[in-house]
Amino acid sequence: MDQHSFLFQAMIYLGAAVLMIPIAKKLGLGSVLGYLLAGILIGPAVLNLIGDQGQDIMHFAEFGVVMMLFVIGLELEPQLLWKLRHTILGLGGLQVFLTTLLVFFIAWLGFSLSWQASLAMGMTLSLSSTAIVLQSMQEKGQMSTAAGQSSFATLLFQDIAVIPMLAILPILAPMGAGATGDGTHGNNWINQFPGWAQTLITLGSVASIVVAGKYLIRPIFRFVASIRSRELFTSCALLLVVGIAVLMTQVGLSPALGTFLAGVVLANSEFRHELESDIEPFKGLLLGLFFMAVGASINMGLIAKQPLSIAGLVALLILVKGIVLFILGRFFKLGTDQSLIFTFALSQTGEFAFVLFSFASGAGILSNNDTQFMVAVVAISMAMTPLLMLLNEKLILPVTGTRIFVNEKEADHVPETDHPVIIAGFGHFGNTVGRYLRVHGIGMTILDHDSDRVDLLRKLGFNVYYGDASRHDLLHAAGAERARLMIIAIDNPEKRLEMIETVKKHFPHLRMMVRSRNRFDAYEQMNAGMMHVYRETLDTALRVGVDTLHWLGHRRYSAMRTARAFRKMDEENLKKLSSIREKEQYILTARELIEELENVLRTDRNSASLGQDHGWDEDSLIREAGKAQ
Repeated sequence: MDQHSFLFQAMIYLGAAVLMIPIAKKLGLGSVLGYLLAGILIGPAVLNLIGDQGQDIMHFAEFGVVMMLFVIGLELEPQLLWKLRHTILGLGGLQVFLTTLLVFFIAWLGFSLSWQASLAMGMTLSLSSTAIVLQSMQEKGQMSTAAGQSSFATLLFQDIAVIPMLAILPILAPMGAGATGDGTHGNNWINQFPGWAQTLITLGSVASIVVAGKYLIRPIFRFVASIRSRELFTSCALLLVVGIAVLMTQVGLSPALGTFLAGVVLANSEFRHELESDIEPFKGLLLGLFFMAVGASINMGLIAKQPLSIAGLVALLILVKGIVLFILGRFFKLGTDQSLIFTFALSQTGEFAFVLFSFASGAGILSNNDTQFMVAVVAISMAMTPLLMLLNEKLILPVTGTRIFVNEKEADHVPETDHPVIIAGFGHFGNTVGRYLRVHGIGMTILDHDSDRVDLLRKLGFNVYYGDASRHDLLHAAGAERARLMIIAIDNPEKRLEMIETVKKHFPHLRMMVRSRNRFDAYEQMNAGMMHVYRETLDTALRVGVDTLHWLGHRRYSAMRTARAFRKMDEENLKKLSSIREKEQYILTARELIEELENVLRTDRNSASLGQDHGWDEDSLIREAGKAQ
């Protein structure tokens, strides 16, 4: 078979992934490092099965990063993004500025590069790998932690910063040099317009994504969904991502930034989960291809010729970025362990460096030799990231962190593992439940995935332990085999469902009580086999209703009795509605059940008004006693 044929290349990449990923997972290295090792294995350095096609595949596989940003945008509500604005601008902006400044002076004064080349080097090396960092953190379940949120905010600012960097590089080019680059970002159709028009077109493109996402895309997806063709919906989702990427490229912006923005706009839409599930397989496949292309692109010949120089530069890069990241993490109130996670995750250089170095080389800012040298440094730093994160997790954090990690060895020495109750998630919901049980002397093992919160709660006297409670090994260490009941109080709906499946599979004796955000969240949990579902808004809403009736002159006992009846019937109706998938049937059934509920409560209220309600009500008795006097 022709070694350069499409089918042969596809077989090579898929075979390498199938071989290396299980090995990497088994060794605890994670899938990202497995993909990188697979790329090295099939690349020119070892088996040479892909020849010089690694760079061509890299441009195609970078689309996986674009899809990943779209999926992340779908998981982010605009309100959360607004809450992160200070972190994005403050932490992200300072990281890029300080790293650029330090690298600039090191390259200019230490390596005698021109100030133009030094500035280009500083800007490029200030970036980190969005693909590797986010994928690694998602695998470890760290995205919801303080370090995960800070990493995401910093990476988002870096993606935005690529835009002005691409605008600055042509200015740094020597006189007479052509800023050719790779053509991906440098040549686009708006270059024919004057500067003010280019600015308006760019801003208009971003605004069009927001407006279209809010008013146009939803009706289109609603129409496509009404046709009931899964393939058509998937095609429409891919068309959306590809179309936005093309638009962003044509106006000189980052495709990843554009698709991320579209994902955020659609985060509150009814199609969020369907879009995510349709895009996820393509995202995973292309990201894997991207990581293998990075591994294959490492110039092992150059490394073999100058191993000490390249190793020294990689170490210097990680050290300089690490110092900046750790200081900023502490400055922005991250705990020691969270700052270390943040530091080791972002201490490499990112995939945009390949684009920027190519652009700088084409513009004559960097020589070809310097560019090849730095590309090797960047690729090695990216490949080392999963190893550095693993090193931090296994060796450094247990010594210098807050020592709150639950594992098999440590859990044997924790007396709480014999307690009858496990609480997963100790935020505002789990905290209330935990304090109530603690008052009654109930022993609990508490797990939470936010190490800053764990540290604070331990100072307040709670025996809380850090960990992802959806992991079978961590639940075993926490005493799930001996516990009688588990309260799932985490706020992530997807994680709750994942935890339910883990407990059902490995600890079937363990009774679960599950927090639910609303009735639609409850439907998914009930369909997963849960009958003990607790909607966090139900009791509070009914309590507000009872107090409202009381202040309007109704007897408190009567209001509380009807609230109990309302809750009982609503729970029964919830079970009936959870099994209905058809929208029209759901609306029809829901209306019938609402009318039935109102009729029952109306009859009960009429009976009470005829004097059949003799319930004791302290406030009413006090008012009646006052009237009698």
